[in-house]
Amino acid sequence: MASSSPSDTSSKLPLKPIPGSYGLRFFGAISDRHDYFYRQGRDKFFSSRIQKYKSTVFRTNMPPGPFISSDPRVIAVLDAISFQILFDNSKVEKRNVLDGTFMPSTEFTGGYRVCAFLDTSEPSHALFKSFYLHLLASQHHNFIPLFRDCASELFAGLDDKVSENGKVSLNTFSDKMSFDFVFRLLCGSNSDPKNTELGSDGPKLFEKWLGVQLAPLATAGLPKIFDYVEDFFLRTLPFPACIVKSDYKKLYDVFSTAASATLDEAERFGLKRDEACHNLIFMAGFNAYGGFKSQFPLLMKWVGSAGAGLHKELADEIRTVVKAEGGITFASLEKMTLTKSVVYEALRIEPTVPYQYAKAREDLVIQSHDAAFEVKKGEMIFGFQPFATKDPWVFENPEAFVGHRFVGEGEKLLKYVYWSNGRETEESSKDNKQCPAKNLVVLLCRVMLVEFFLRYDTCTVEVGKSSSNLGASVTFTSLTKSSSH
Repeated sequence: MASSSPSDTSSKLPLKPIPGSYGLRFFGAISDRHDYFYRQGRDKFFSSRIQKYKSTVFRTNMPPGPFISSDPRVIAVLDAISFQILFDNSKVEKRNVLDGTFMPSTEFTGGYRVCAFLDTSEPSHALFKSFYLHLLASQHHNFIPLFRDCASELFAGLDDKVSENGKVSLNTFSDKMSFDFVFRLLCGSNSDPKNTELGSDGPKLFEKWLGVQLAPLATAGLPKIFDYVEDFFLRTLPFPACIVKSDYKKLYDVFSTAASATLDEAERFGLKRDEACHNLIFMAGFNAYGGFKSQFPLLMKWVGSAGAGLHKELADEIRTVVKAEGGITFASLEKMTLTKSVVYEALRIEPTVPYQYAKAREDLVIQSHDAAFEVKKGEMIFGFQPFATKDPWVFENPEAFVGHRFVGEGEKLLKYVYWSNGRETEESSKDNKQCPAKNLVVLLCRVMLVEFFLRYDTCTVEVGKSSSNLGASVTFTSLTKSSSH
């Protein structure tokens, strides 16, 4: 842990010029892009520059670069202290920076700039954010029973496949569970996407729609001989929205009908129905389904890999509390201290959204652990979250998954867990950009572990890269059932 708090040293920090270079215009951005995707890879791209500049704050270019991004230059902040500037909305602006140094066409979202691309200074942001928070609050009583109902199909599928094949991929079942939960939460708990025009294609439609928008930030993992061909294809010009026009229309038609009650409520908030529907689809597909699609496999990747010792501790805690409390409730979940800590640790060690961007509203000073740096108005600030939340000044043994990290005194470290675009100790509001479903995500991860360890004593997993570049691919190679289940 850090030897002294930032507040103790901030007034003594030396003011230094920001190290790093953007290189020659155009060519520097291309070179950095090739380092990032092909020559070094993502993590080495950042770690090598930290070592080179002896600083966790430096200048570099970020993908996609030319010609999709008009200006790829950023100031990278890669420690737990400097990263926090991204949460200070009085000093930074988040207009059109959700995806970084470029913004996909609004044709992907019905011609509207949806809430995720709005800055907190724009009146529509507070209106939409308030609506999202109200919507989630109104469904609070449904969270646990609805998710358990959706999860029951997942576990039935896992059991069938593992008994048939000896192993089973989590992702296919997890994706369906995530989509069903999001759809039923927004469209009514008794609704079923299979009974709509979507059928069973909902997850694929969302993934295709997302994939086309985010293609400039992805790599297909082809043999190295094709690196520059892939780079030219993905990052020279953005893919047009017409590629997914018919798919998006199908999503819009279904949500505009199935979520009619939700859209009625949006109109009562003063939102235009058409704009609200496009925002709802973005929230459902990009924020909710896209997030859960990554988060649940990542959770089970780390828990599954942690070994039988932690599994036994989790199973003992979960079964003891559920028996004493008479079921899975908000109150019983709060009593599972190890389970809570394990979820936070999974969110810390591999956050689902690793990148954060913002532009300086004014000239300002960024502080790291050991220096201060001047940033000019309009400069883009970029945070790579996995480095910030594995900061060795803050976390002991930061690269290791430590299930007990946030138990007892360890709870004080939650202010350095940033997965939700804010500190874990703070709450989402209409005035900030923190995820409105922050508490829901933590809750569902806990329920996922509870349901898992009520059924199984332990498991073993194989982990690979997800085919969609979101999260991880997790295969259970064994699932040992609980004798009491």
